[in-house]
Amino acid sequence: MRVVLPVKPQSQYATSVHKNYQSSACGPTTVFVLLRYLQPTSQQKSINQLYQLLGCTKIGLFSYLLIRNLKKLLGPAYEVGNCRLHDALLELEAGRPVAMKFDRYFSLHFFIKGDFNYHWVPLIGFERTNDDIILIIQDNGSPTRDSMIREISYEKNRKILSFIKVAPKSSHQ
Repeated sequence: MRVVLPVKPQSQYATSVHKNYQSSACGPTTVFVLLRYLQPTSQQKSINQLYQLLGCTKIGLFSYLLIRNLKKLLGPAYEVGNCRLHDALLELEAGRPVAMKFDRYFSLHFFIKGDFNYHWVPLIGFERTNDDIILIIQDNGSPTRDSMIREISYEKNRKILSFIKVAPKSSHQ
């Protein structure tokens, strides 16, 4: 089974993103993409606003800050928290993208050669194979290219991956 959600891409290097934020705006960009998908009719905060509201820094956005500050921003109508791969895949099957972080540094896996060293991306789909799970991500771009869909191996990256779900509480009742 292959699941791919029709998530609208967004580059953290777009001209609308403050120049000083761009290199560390992957976390706020990921949240922006998730919220735009989950709340298509609501007034959206900009990536620059999310950068400030979520507590992003020049070295990036820590998971605990994303969770704590996004809970404050969304209020009690949403569940925001860490989840395991199994739960992330269930979220995708339910039609909700998940925030996914690659982290070689704070996970203390310095020598793992993953697809990224430290980077947040929207997880928008997956496909199971005989010996792996292919994770489908919406990469947030680079200074020289726009955002694009990429497929990565869970097995190759599993030790440096973490997942955060953002789900309306009414969907779990």
